[in-house]
Amino acid sequence: MPTLFSRMHDGLYYAELVKNKLASPEELVMESFKQIKKNNTNLNAVISTRKNAAMHEARTRHFNDLPFGGVPILLKGLGQNLKDEPATSGSRILRNVKAQHTAHFVRDLEQAGFIPIGHTNVPEFGFTNITNPDLYGPAKNPWNNHYSPGGSSGGAAAAVASNITSIAGASDGGGSIRIPASFTGLVGLKPTRGRTSVGPGSGRGWQGASISFALTKSIRDTAALLDVLQVIQPQAAFQTPLFEAGYRNVFSKPLNRHLKIAVNLKSPSTHSISNEATQGVKQAASWFESNGHYVEEAKPDIDTIKLMKSYYTMNAGETAALFENLEHKFNKQFTIEDMELLTWTLLQAGKKLPAAAYSNALANWDQAAERYHYFHQEYDLLLEPATADAAPELNRKYWSDTLKDKMRYTQEYSSNEAQKIIWDMFSKSWDITPFSQHANLTGQPAISLPTHLTEQGLPLGIQLTAPKGQEHLLLQVGYQMEQAGLFI
Repeated sequence: MPTLFSRMHDGLYYAELVKNKLASPEELVMESFKQIKKNNTNLNAVISTRKNAAMHEARTRHFNDLPFGGVPILLKGLGQNLKDEPATSGSRILRNVKAQHTAHFVRDLEQAGFIPIGHTNVPEFGFTNITNPDLYGPAKNPWNNHYSPGGSSGGAAAAVASNITSIAGASDGGGSIRIPASFTGLVGLKPTRGRTSVGPGSGRGWQGASISFALTKSIRDTAALLDVLQVIQPQAAFQTPLFEAGYRNVFSKPLNRHLKIAVNLKSPSTHSISNEATQGVKQAASWFESNGHYVEEAKPDIDTIKLMKSYYTMNAGETAALFENLEHKFNKQFTIEDMELLTWTLLQAGKKLPAAAYSNALANWDQAAERYHYFHQEYDLLLEPATADAAPELNRKYWSDTLKDKMRYTQEYSSNEAQKIIWDMFSKSWDITPFSQHANLTGQPAISLPTHLTEQGLPLGIQLTAPKGQEHLLLQVGYQMEQAGLFI
C-alpha cells in the first residue's frame, strides 16, 4: 500500500481511516515501524520499541468509536511509564529498569484508542533543552541532522516531525514541549497546571512546573487530545476545572470579540533574540492586527532573573530528593562516575540547599502567578518568540573548561556559590530559550505554533500565553492561524 504517513496527515486522519475500515490498526502500527527502520538510525529519536506487543494490541483491542482508535503513539522516555517496558529517564543508573506500573497519563492515552509502540529519547532526567544523553547519544533534527530537535521532549519531536508517528507523548517542565515544537515545526501546547493526570505514586512533578501532554501536527489533534486527557483527579495535588464545552467544539464558534494582545520582543537574558525570531513575531502581530485585534508592546512586570534562580533552586532541591530515593532503592551511594556532570552539579547544590531557600523559591512562583493574573486582566494573550533562535547545532558548546572544573567540585563550594555555578551552567542554553519557563512556574497554558521558517530552512515558532484555564482561546486563535495558511 502507499505510504500512510505523509507530512500532511495528523492523528485524527488515521483514526478516521480505521473507523471507515480504509486502514487497519495493524497496518498503521506496521507503517510506524517501517518509518522507525527508515529514519531512526539517522535521528536517534526512538530508544525502545514493543513491536510484538503493539501488533497484538492492534489485532485484539476493541477500538469502537474511540477518538484515536488504532493510532500508534510513542511515549516520552521520562515519566510516561508503561508496565514492563524500559523506564530509564535517559540515565545510565536506570539503564536496566523496567516500569512496575503504567502511568495514569499513559492509561488515559490507551483509553483514547492509542497503541503505544515505544519510547523516545530524552536528556538525563529531563534537565536540559537539548536531547543528548550519555546513555543513548543525541537525538537529531529531521529538518537538518546537524541540529538539535531541542529538549527535553527532543526524541518525541524528531519522531513526529519525521512521520514515525503522527503524535508523540511529551511533557513540559520549563518548555520541554514548546521548545522542541519550535525547533521542529510542530504544535506544542503546555496545558494549565492540573489539566492532565499524574501518578501513581507522584502528584507534583517539579512542584507543579511539569505537566504531561503531547507534540502534534495540527491544532485539531491538540484539541481532541485535550478533550480526552483533561481530568479531575481527586488524589492529585493540583486541580483545574474541566472545560465542559469541549475543545474541538470551539472551532465552530468564531471569536465574537477583538482580542487585546501584548507583544514582547525583549529577551530576559543578556543575549538578544535573533532577527528571524523577531520577524516571526512581527509577522504574527501583523496578522492579528489585520484581523481586527489590538496589538501593543507590553509584558508582565516580572523579575525574570530572580524567577529563574528560583526555578534552578527547585531543580537542585528536586534532584537531591530524587537521588535520596534512588540511593535507598539501589542501596548504593552514587558518585560522579554514575551520572552526567550537569546532574552531579544539581545534586551537590541540592544537598546544600537550605529549606528556607526552597520555600522562598516557591513563593517567588506564586508572586509571579499573581502578577500574570493582573496582567491578563488587561491583555487576553501574550505573544513572544517560542525560542530566541532556531535550533542549535549539535556540536554547540555550553560550558568553558573553567566552569566544568567548578561543576565537578560543586560539593566543595558554599550553597550560594553552588547556586551561582548552576546559573552559569544553564546560562548559555537559557539564552536560546528564555521565554518558556514563566508559564511553568505560574501554571498558565502556553502554546508554540509553527509559523516561521528561517533562511537556513529551520522552523521557528511563536509562543502565545493565556490566563489559567484558557486553553480554548489558544486553540481558537491557533486554528484560525492554521486555517489562514500561516503554519509552515
